[in-house]
Amino acid sequence: QVQLVESGGGLVQPGGSLRLSCAASGSIFSINAMGWYRQAPGNKRELVAVITSGGSTSYADSVKGRFTISRDNAKNTVYLQMNSLKPEDTAVYYCNAGGILRDGSHFVSWGQGTQVTVSS
Repeated sequence: QVQLVESGGGLVQPGGSLRLSCAASGSIFSINAMGWYRQAPGNKRELVAVITSGGSTSYADSVKGRFTISRDNAKNTVYLQMNSLKPEDTAVYYCNAGGILRDGSHFVSWGQGTQVTVSS
């Protein structure tokens, strides 16, 4: 009922930047928190950053000062600006959103993932 479509991944050299986008669509009444997670091969999926509908943000310690999460509520879109990228940031990045559908029920949805590779 809610689809999340990510874009913006790719290959970048260490120290470079990428901007990920994730657009939500469907029978959405409201979206509460939106976030980005990542999963590297052999590792568990981990939270990277989250932003509430009011704009409050939280980051993993490993990305603080380098990554910035933002959202456009009118477009139901969340962004992740990633600067000073390191090889250890290489992972599949997943978008996540939770909220309320027009029928009053709650939802939690995941995107399909976008690959970010940091390598020289």
